[in-house]
Amino acid sequence: MRYHLLPLIVLAGGLLLAATPTPSLDLSVEQQQRLAAGDVVVLDTLPPGASKAARGATGMAIVRAAPPQVWRVLTDYRGHVRYYPRVIGVEVLEADERHALVRYEIGIGPTSFTFHLNKYPDPVRRRIEWQLAEGRANSIFRENSGYWQIDDASGGTMVTYAIAVRTTLPGFFTSGSERQSVIDTITSMRKLVESEAGAPPR
Repeated sequence: MRYHLLPLIVLAGGLLLAATPTPSLDLSVEQQQRLAAGDVVVLDTLPPGASKAARGATGMAIVRAAPPQVWRVLTDYRGHVRYYPRVIGVEVLEADERHALVRYEIGIGPTSFTFHLNKYPDPVRRRIEWQLAEGRANSIFRENSGYWQIDDASGGTMVTYAIAVRTTLPGFFTSGSERQSVIDTITSMRKLVESEAGAPPR
């Protein structure tokens, strides 16, 4: 039995464009067993709409908490400093039920960079999509898109996190960092949610 993502609705500029199916994320039996054992499974799959020049990955894991608890943490944008690697500051500039403009500051060594993301939460689909906000100061980023998807799962909630980024930095400087960032983000977010939900330590 394989795990498939349902057809997606692509959002751009906050407007509903089309309901277009995307390739399924097929998990092998071994990968499903790893998920059940508590591992973070990472695939070399970019989110829909990513450019061919982007680097990124998609990660999946089981969180021992109910979907509403996971959703509450993911949509607490100011709280992203608690689990996103290198994020040292967050400011919500605009927000309503279907859109938020969020300014992030990340620290790399002694230097910090800022960028802006348009976030599109969809509580019905339990999905948050984002993309780099055009016309805003985005420092080293030329592309930054992705999504969080949460689904019911045995023993808690299945979370899927995908990112695609393109920066002005040389490729050798960032090689492999996106994949590790996916693992670190999911691991830290899961630990935070499970702690707040009162789940026993892993």
